[in-house]
Amino acid sequence: MSELYIRVAEDENEEPMEIPSEDDGTVLLSSVAAQFPGACGLRYRNPESQCMRGVRLVEGVLHAPESNWGNLVYVVNYPKDNKRKMDEIDAASAVKVKRGFQKTSDLIVLGLPWKTSEQDLKDYFSTFGEVIMVQVKRDAKTGNSKGFGFVRFTDYETQTKVIAQRHMIDGRWCDCKLPNSKACPDEPMRSRKIFVGRCTEDMTTDDLRQYFMQYGEVTDVFIPKPFRAFAFVTFADDQVAQALCGEDLIIKGVSVHISNAEPKHNNTHHLFHNFPGGIASLAAMFGRSQYQYPSSHV
Repeated sequence: MSELYIRVAEDENEEPMEIPSEDDGTVLLSSVAAQFPGACGLRYRNPESQCMRGVRLVEGVLHAPESNWGNLVYVVNYPKDNKRKMDEIDAASAVKVKRGFQKTSDLIVLGLPWKTSEQDLKDYFSTFGEVIMVQVKRDAKTGNSKGFGFVRFTDYETQTKVIAQRHMIDGRWCDCKLPNSKACPDEPMRSRKIFVGRCTEDMTTDDLRQYFMQYGEVTDVFIPKPFRAFAFVTFADDQVAQALCGEDLIIKGVSVHISNAEPKHNNTHHLFHNFPGGIASLAAMFGRSQYQYPSSHV
């Protein structure tokens, strides 16, 4: 008898695979198991009764029903325990694959004390897990710390644990976060500029620059003229700016409030209309700064 093929599938709804038969028309269970590991038999749906029927198996040899395999699709049988175990293995493998794609990222460490060195940073974070890299950002000219740095871990779970808490480093509370470039693509870009409310007239741009440099590199300080009891400070890193939002800080003995500087296009006309002193002068001032007076301070 010439070699024939029977159609075998793991499930009735799946695409079948052709398995070769032997010269006598039988099919070896080993031939089925070679394509479907763990298979212990075959079954098929009877065209007349629509019930599932088992294929006779004798000493590892599958015999055609009524001596003819026909054009039916035969479904693989698995031992129940083995099938459950295989499902568990597949599920565990899926979890491992998923975790494999969760790579660690460089984390920004905000609010570092001036004295903190890279070795200090490594010694601290090594208590959480293996550290791949640490870096303290320094001024290119003076070599002084800019008040922030970066750290990267080997293990993703360690990274998650570190982000979830605040850190006391060299006597000061620090925050460890994902840089904005690693955030969700749908998340809007954050401002690098903060609004400093409740300023006093004796505060100069140099005063504000010197104070805020302890948190990170300051690229610009703007105090409106005529004086309006507030100022804007721009950082090189938007994460530094966002970390300060909502804080009340003491500058020259005065409590100032820090909030986000909102883009000019957000409700600008409404805010200018309600601000004491009139629209014209304030609108001209914010036209230069490209930022509006936050609604929480109107």
